[in-house]
Amino acid sequence: MEFRSTSGCTSVSSHNPPQQSGNNLDPWYYNYAERTAGLAASEVRALFAVASRPEVVSLAGGMPAVSALPQELVIDSMNRVMREQGPVALQYGSGQGVPKLREQILDVMAMEGIRASADDVVVTTGSQHALELVTKLFIDPGDVVLAEGPSYVTAMVIFRSFQAETHHVLMDEHGMIPESLRENIARLKAAGKKIKLLYTIPSFQNPAGVTLSWERRLEILEIARENDILVLEDNPYGLLHFDAPPPPAMRSVEQDGVIYLGTFSKTLAPGFRVGWALAPHAVREKLILANEAAVLSPSSFSQLVVSEYLDSIDWRAQVDRFRGVYRERKEAMISALTEYLPNLSWTNPDGGFYVWLTLPPYLDSKQMLPRAVKELVAYTPGTAFFSDGGGRNNIRLSFCYPTPEAIKVGIRRLQSVINGELDLLETFSATGPLETVRDRNYSAPPPNLD
Repeated sequence: MEFRSTSGCTSVSSHNPPQQSGNNLDPWYYNYAERTAGLAASEVRALFAVASRPEVVSLAGGMPAVSALPQELVIDSMNRVMREQGPVALQYGSGQGVPKLREQILDVMAMEGIRASADDVVVTTGSQHALELVTKLFIDPGDVVLAEGPSYVTAMVIFRSFQAETHHVLMDEHGMIPESLRENIARLKAAGKKIKLLYTIPSFQNPAGVTLSWERRLEILEIARENDILVLEDNPYGLLHFDAPPPPAMRSVEQDGVIYLGTFSKTLAPGFRVGWALAPHAVREKLILANEAAVLSPSSFSQLVVSEYLDSIDWRAQVDRFRGVYRERKEAMISALTEYLPNLSWTNPDGGFYVWLTLPPYLDSKQMLPRAVKELVAYTPGTAFFSDGGGRNNIRLSFCYPTPEAIKVGIRRLQSVINGELDLLETFSATGPLETVRDRNYSAPPPNLD
């Protein structure tokens, strides 16, 4: 079982953006820096306006179920911060982050097997900000980032905005395939390419939901060491397991070759915009400087509220509550897929937010999306998660936000969309009726995700 691009390509570069012709209403169009060619609205963000309509069941965005967080817990934390530390909370702070919060972050990372020093933690405005800072520090135009295929959509937007090439490494149900990584490295080196980063979401990956096995984590770290490639370990979902926890973080066994990214967006609330990077000592110094250059200092208020929350609330019990909510919703999605689309294939994650659905190869999830919106269901097309146009017959389904009842409605509507598309193809096929999804021998969960 492997996740493969369907386009036949493995990379894309924005170093030489295509020439544009025609009229442009922006009078500054020709004054922008070349790197802005990589700034494009992601397919996920473009769906938010549609998904926010109350009549639409959104299976698209990875929005946490903040309703499962008792508001009084956060309100109490905010009140205590303002009563006891108001002048500090409303003032500029350190470019590295509040010292007490950095100590508390060590307790969070210890649940993933990480032992570290608070001195090497840099607090950022969400982990995506940390991702951008690391990219800014390491990427020159034309450099290569290796990433799973499929991979996190906004990470690829960031890499592209700094004029990097993203090359995908094949995955299967156990995560990134080490042999594919070796082959990519050898091919790129032979072509004279400079590989700067290996970006991975090893636990409950976005968008595929799969988890990198412990054996592969160790092998991939060894491959990276052999080739002097820095590993960027993005871990927003690691604590959100449903039964057994995932393997320890890659950073737990490799300090000098891994930058670890964490966030409170999934285990508390994204509105605080508090994340962090744990970096080797020399990299940490540059991260602090880059952080100061970008935002001067992350929000003191947000940091102190999160710190107060961690100090006064049984946050581990709250994480357990989130796990229960997401487990119930994942089970509702798997049950609905089994009932309404039994002949398709999908992943069955052990944690996180996402299921990766595979359609018949002749269906295009992006072209199918307008029909889905008309049927009042939203999803994210698989093409959003490949840099090379792959993933056209894939869909990312998010179970984190809608209720179990809404999930069932959404999957029933999706069935109608898929069947309507199949009927349309059969009607207008010049070569005769196409084989329909009901006749295909797919299994669920899938033995093969080609």
